[in-house]
Amino acid sequence: MLLALNLIGAVIYVYRASYGWVLPQERGLHAVTGEPYIWASAVFPVCFAFFLLNLTWAAFILARKQWRTGVLWLSTIPIWLIAVAIDFAHH
Repeated sequence: MLLALNLIGAVIYVYRASYGWVLPQERGLHAVTGEPYIWASAVFPVCFAFFLLNLTWAAFILARKQWRTGVLWLSTIPIWLIAVAIDFAHH
């Protein structure tokens, strides 16, 4: 369930990060001054929420010594790396 929730969160991250992407017509021009602030204000709440969720999930794994669940927890890393790669490819 939490793995699926992370996948949904990564999709939300990419959607919200798209507010700061360069328009195809403006590629090569200088960025607007407020663009990084728009990107950060859209992305940080999502990142913070899922950081807390995954930190709590890791604490439960360590406290209950459920190592098989840890594999699922580690599976969230590629999900988020792909989301960040998609985002940064559009800047």
